[in-house]
Amino acid sequence: MPTTEYLKIPRDRVGVLIGKNGEVKQHIEKLTQTYLDIDSEAGTVSINPLEEMEDPLSPWKTRSIVKAIGRGFNPEVALRLIDDDVALDVIKLTEYVGKSKKAIARQKGRIIGRDGITRQIIHEMTGVDMSVYGKTVSLIGELEKLMVAKEAVEMILNGARHKSVYGFLEKKKHDLKLKELQETFHIK
Repeated sequence: MPTTEYLKIPRDRVGVLIGKNGEVKQHIEKLTQTYLDIDSEAGTVSINPLEEMEDPLSPWKTRSIVKAIGRGFNPEVALRLIDDDVALDVIKLTEYVGKSKKAIARQKGRIIGRDGITRQIIHEMTGVDMSVYGKTVSLIGELEKLMVAKEAVEMILNGARHKSVYGFLEKKKHDLKLKELQETFHIK
């Protein structure tokens, strides 16, 4: 019998997790066959598997969905994590720039880009959704594409010029398309 999972999300994200009239919470519970016990004051969430749970990974997937909502994703995007091929990755900005609020704000600005253009390009080239929230950058996408998006974000965090990152993304998009074609037509 799977055990209860516990996690904490920012208090300002609890309302998003619950949703209007509890709709988001109920939808997550129905899809994952779990029960969410949410303490809105503390921001703590316990995930309890239901007896009739079919997917043994449900509590783990539920944890990822709740964590994604806590990291700034809207519930619709977070629910992509139900799919076995979709994952969440959270990059802590403090690991790259320390605890300086100015440095964190500068890096968040570089990742988002003027008028959101860099975030948009990363999404268009990889199909990966991104949330820049607090001291983190979170990504949701298919594993292979997620790794490309993560590498692009890390390039930016390590000081790469945007032009270089866009070139990298173009090449990876081309490589992934070629790989998909080869798999579709069984070409080696």
